[in-house]
Amino acid sequence: MSNNSGLDITNLDDLRDPSGIFSLIEVVGKGTYGNVYKGRYTRTGQLAAIKVMPITEEDEEEIKLEIDTLKKLSNHRNIASYYGAFIKKSSPRDHLWLAMEYCGAGSVADLIKSTRTKSLKEDWIAYICREILRVSRLLLFL
Repeated sequence: MSNNSGLDITNLDDLRDPSGIFSLIEVVGKGTYGNVYKGRYTRTGQLAAIKVMPITEEDEEEIKLEIDTLKKLSNHRNIASYYGAFIKKSSPRDHLWLAMEYCGAGSVADLIKSTRTKSLKEDWIAYICREILRVSRLLLFL
């Protein structure tokens, strides 16, 4: 189903329950909208990053936009792969689970923090900047 903006809108009520598909291992990050967990794909044991956030009616359109954006960007080499969206029914609120590729080596921010007082090598900085520009160019065409 599409709306006028060309988005492939997902009906959140049609999403499957993640039980038996993914399991949560530990919290690896906290944000405004929820927590990010290191998780595991039950069938293969493969690790995944799973963003878990409560769903409210007010957030539903924003959630649909996030799912659609993740689907569109998932094939870029510098963006974590999108595995799927799930709804965990619970009281008082249902929770959305967004499953993505787990990047266990950390982020660019982690790399910079690990250098402490030293600077990154110039060739690393050039590489990071080039890759950020590649992703930025992709975002222009959304």
